[in-house]
Amino acid sequence: MIFRLFRGSPGTRTIDALYGAIVAQARNPAFYLGFEVPDTAEGRFDMIVLHLALLCRRLGREAGAGQARGQVLSQGVFDMFCRDMDHNLREMGVGDLTVPKKMQKLAEAFYGRLEVYERALVAAGDEELAAALARNVLGHAAADGTARRLASYVRSVADRLDAESLAALSGGALSFPDPDAIPAPVREAQP
Repeated sequence: MIFRLFRGSPGTRTIDALYGAIVAQARNPAFYLGFEVPDTAEGRFDMIVLHLALLCRRLGREAGAGQARGQVLSQGVFDMFCRDMDHNLREMGVGDLTVPKKMQKLAEAFYGRLEVYERALVAAGDEELAAALARNVLGHAAADGTARRLASYVRSVADRLDAESLAALSGGALSFPDPDAIPAPVREAQP
């Protein structure tokens, strides 16, 4: 009986598995090598936020009886993200008095990007999505071939998540497409 106190609840294991899958995918070297995401603390943060936003978007789209479960999962994964970011800020030497301010900015960045990505995914074509990714992830103003490639990847993630059942996600099953499977932009020859 006492051993039950030391086991995580199924909800905790599910949240751990979902967030773990997000972090593992965000650390995939393909993004930093083939997609030109900056290999910096900010670049890694942006990749975590991107994948987290896509999962929260999917969970927020649940309707009917699954709506409450989707909201609970989404909030649980977001809360774990906040704990992880808090821990990382402290590890990087951010002072205790500054952490809450930084956390507020990180949360604002997440919610702002969630809204932008949702709007861009609903739009026809990938121009708006590529522009948002160029600005928020790649760190430049204009969408180029790399931003369009990243937009194709993001759309494939959104499509895969939309096809995934809530039961599978509630069980902690979360997989992402292989970023290397997204064709690289064709570079025009220079004269």
